[in-house]
Amino acid sequence: MYTLRALPHRPGGRSLRRPPGARTAAAAAVLALLAVTGCSAVDGLAPSGALPALPAFSNPVIPGLWTPNRMADAVSADIPVADGLGEDAGATDPEPAPVPAAPEKTPYARNAAVVGKLFFDTPEGPSVCSGTVVEDPANPGASGLVWTAGHCVHAGAGGTWFRNIVFVPSYNNDALTGDARRNAGESQVAPLGTWWADAAETSPEWAAEGAPTGGAGAPFDFAVLHVKAPQGRGGSLEEATGEAASVRFDAPSATRIGAMAAWGYPAAPPFDGERMFSCQDRPGRLSVRDDQPPLYRIGCTMTGGSSGGGWFAEGPDGSVALVSNTSIGPADNVWLAGPRLGARAKSVYEAVSGSGSPRS
Repeated sequence: MYTLRALPHRPGGRSLRRPPGARTAAAAAVLALLAVTGCSAVDGLAPSGALPALPAFSNPVIPGLWTPNRMADAVSADIPVADGLGEDAGATDPEPAPVPAAPEKTPYARNAAVVGKLFFDTPEGPSVCSGTVVEDPANPGASGLVWTAGHCVHAGAGGTWFRNIVFVPSYNNDALTGDARRNAGESQVAPLGTWWADAAETSPEWAAEGAPTGGAGAPFDFAVLHVKAPQGRGGSLEEATGEAASVRFDAPSATRIGAMAAWGYPAAPPFDGERMFSCQDRPGRLSVRDDQPPLYRIGCTMTGGSSGGGWFAEGPDGSVALVSNTSIGPADNVWLAGPRLGARAKSVYEAVSGSGSPRS
């Protein structure tokens, strides 16, 4: 289990009581963004609908590839969408006021244990995103699953899977910067190790429609990875972090949500990709196509590199769950938007659940 730490109340939204992965002295309770009521699937696909086949995912381990210095050199491949995207299509609410990103408390392994950084190679070079450790129903207490954005693992229309995908939980645990970060060893940069993905799934909509500009495919821009333990380390990712976030696939429209919070490692200026931040705001709706579900949108100044980071919200019973992930944002970095998870997202999740070995 995990907890969200107390966050300051932000005008126009309800305050979530805790941040992702924060542990209390008494006991860990439950874990990016809300007060939630039930709703039907938002993408029109029956929960049992089969996923169209994607090319086989292959990600062989290359020992020693992701050194601390190579991680520091990886940059965000995100391309901001045009300002005002979607204002003339479907259900779109007024653009939110920017919410300054707040730095996460260190050490991250204690205060935001489920959040980490994703590294991968694209044709243009090494790149970065963010991700969240999530529960695996097939392996209770021993999950190896990571939730992220589709564009962090697959190039979208006309492309295929990226290469050398790894997840680093609690990356740069003490938020080192400058020379201290450059001189840091693996135990400081990757305190729980570097976990290579051995299975992945994204939506067929992202694979068919996803594009680096314009928001195409954003309503289905989600992915799930299964990662395996570093050589010489036993156990699962959840056992290493001590926590995993639950995922909710029936969160309601933004009009019925009081607050959402997003976490990630923004890497484009003015951020450096070495520190974890979060934003909390009352969500609105953003439509990129009127025949697809609107995205959630919040005010937030996080930049590229925060893509794939989890968005969390509180349900009717007071528990907090992942309900979206960062997908797109504008060139002026005043808001972020993420997909509303429904039946398609659940199918992607179930396709990867159970990929690892059952807990002994």
